[in-house]
Parts: sequence; structure tokens; C-alpha cells
Amino acid sequence: MRIILYIALCVATVAAAPRTTHQRIVGGDVTTIDQYPSIVALLFVYEWVIYAQECAGAILNSRSVLTAAHCTYFDAVSKWRVRAGSTFANADGMIHRVSGNIIHPLYAVEPTMDHDIAVLRVDTSFEFNEFTQPAHIAGPNYRVPDYDYLWAAGWGTTYYGAPTGSAQLRHVQVLKINLDRCKQQYGVVHMVITDSMLCSGWLTGGRDQCQGDSGGPIYHNGVVVGVCSFGIECGRADFPGVNTRVANYTDWVVDNA
Repeated sequence: MRIILYIALCVATVAAAPRTTHQRIVGGDVTTIDQYPSIVALLFVYEWVIYAQECAGAILNSRSVLTAAHCTYFDAVSKWRVRAGSTFANADGMIHRVSGNIIHPLYAVEPTMDHDIAVLRVDTSFEFNEFTQPAHIAGPNYRVPDYDYLWAAGWGTTYYGAPTGSAQLRHVQVLKINLDRCKQQYGVVHMVITDSMLCSGWLTGGRDQCQGDSGGPIYHNGVVVGVCSFGIECGRADFPGVNTRVANYTDWVVDNA
């Protein structure tokens, strides 16, 4: 669930209703879980009937998952499950119950989407194999050069406003957008981009994360450098996708994993 921000709305308004704003991969291709064995689908239950993919995350160790705070912020852990080791959002792999939800303590304190990061704990250990592996996360000194290639993966929608996400895992190559450029672009609509964020997209648009991709990893040379957070619509040249910059939170993640 990447939060999609509408220009006419303030961040606080959108954040208060995240269920309708998740995002997916735009401009990419289908892929398989053996190419991204650290990604997991986060499943949410509506009306206590069926669990369906709502966000994504990255495996940290045998019992923990990295994701976005806005995905699970309002919910009891009993409403969430983790599907690991599957190419498909709602089939195959192994299902794990969520037993803990650790939200960054500064999330939602400020009037921005800053500190949008969380660690989930599962009640049974992940069984590591070719389809299920812990991610390599960026260390505190990890820097991604501007306009280097990144890879985003997830089960989100393939275009803005699509009624459902992708059944199969998808990925897309994007660029790391210069932070000052990103700040200027979002400044037009009076939104604050901080140094704890990482912007990604394509200079001409058409490639992005979207609804349903929230919490999912973005990779640089196989290292998780970002957690999908928010954007204005999907795939717009004038508004890159915004991720939580993992390097700013490495110590917190390690301490809570």
C-alpha cells in the first residue's frame, strides 16, 4: 500500500485513510520470487473473511520483516499475515502470523510522512531456501549516487487507479532522483521531502511503484536502500516516488529486528 497523495489533499488527511491508497509497480515486467527471495507479501483481512495482499516487506532475519509504518499503523497484529517464498500475491509460499508490530517512535509525530518505517515480528520462523532469504540492508554510511539504477518490486497496481493489484510479482528499473530536485518538485504542492527520504522514478515518467507496493523494498545492487512510502498518483515525471531511506534507520532496524 504505497500512500498516494492527491494534490488537493493534505498529507494528514490521506494518512488517516491509508486503506484506499496502496500502490503497485508501473512500467515494469513480471518476475519470479527466486529473483527477489527477500520480498514478502503482507496480507490484511477485511471483515474477518479472507486475507489478501495489501502491502509488501523485506525479510530481515528468521522472525522479522521490514515494512512501512503506514501499512500497519492503525491495526491489530491479528489482522495481518506474511506470505513468504511465493511469486504470487495470494497463493503458494508459507503463511506466517504477525505477532509484533514495532512502529518507529517518531512516525506520525511530525506533519510529514517522515520516519515511515516499521518492523514486524512473525510467530514462526521463516525457512530459508532459494525462494526465501533475508535481505541485505543498507548500512548507515551507504550512499546511492544520483541517477544510479534501482530495482523496485511488488504486487501493486500497474497503473494509477487500477481496481486491483498484480497477481504475480513484478519489478521495474528506476533511477535514484536527486533529492534537491525532488524537494523542489514536491514543494510546488507544499509537501516536505526530508533527508530521511529517497526519491525514485524515471525522468520522463512511466516507471514507478504504485498502489499495493507500500512497504516493499527498493534495491541498489541487491541491497535494500528504500522502503516504498508515498507519491502523487503513479509514474508521473513531475512527482517521483518517495521511499524511506533505510541508511538513516539502520541502527534502529537492527536493534528492533
